Amino acid sequence: MWQSPNDVVLISDARVTSIPVKEVGEPLVDVRGRLRVDTRLADDQGAYAHLRDGVLRRLEHAESLLPAGYHLLVVEGYRPVATQRRIFDGYRATLTGLTPEESYVAASRYVSPVEVAPHTAGAAVDLTLVSPDGTEYDMGTEVNDNPEQSEGACYTAAPGISDDARAHRKLLGVALEAAGLVNYPTEWWHWSYGDRYWAMSTKNDHALYGPVEFTP
Repeated sequence: MWQSPNDVVLISDARVTSIPVKEVGEPLVDVRGRLRVDTRLADDQGAYAHLRDGVLRRLEHAESLLPAGYHLLVVEGYRPVATQRRIFDGYRATLTGLTPEESYVAASRYVSPVEVAPHTAGAAVDLTLVSPDGTEYDMGTEVNDNPEQSEGACYTAAPGISDDARAHRKLLGVALEAAGLVNYPTEWWHWSYGDRYWAMSTKNDHALYGPVEFTP
């Protein structure tokens, strides 16, 4: 069912930010060699290709649930705090005509505020579907298209996308949900496990992963 922007609980919402973190201490592990990984957002140290061990194991399970001819393609996992802050502040600056509070909330449709960002915890992954030869399937928008660029088509349940794109989003979602991940409804490509948004979505009283530093 289509969720309008007003129906989505944004990651800046107090229902998310108030959830405590009880860090379980899982390491960041390298996705490369275990799943297909794209390099469009690669950094020199390879941080982008790392996730918490529990997240990666669940992604491997999701991969096993996909039908023949489909594979996960990881675009970005872990993101350093400085990178997260730069992306959030940069996008927020493009949202003109809003009060500071309004721009903070509006920016969180597309980029998580640093203090609650699941990418900085190694708990979130941006990914898509590809064929065996690496061709990306039609998902309705590019990974990381913001709401303005896509006219809202980046919302997971957005109307107006092609039947193929809708089917591919459903295929991706069924596998990832079965593996225990949750989607951020404003971004079809963004899935997480163990972070505050996951805790809110699954009615857990705490998150498992907080911000962590990456050591190459």
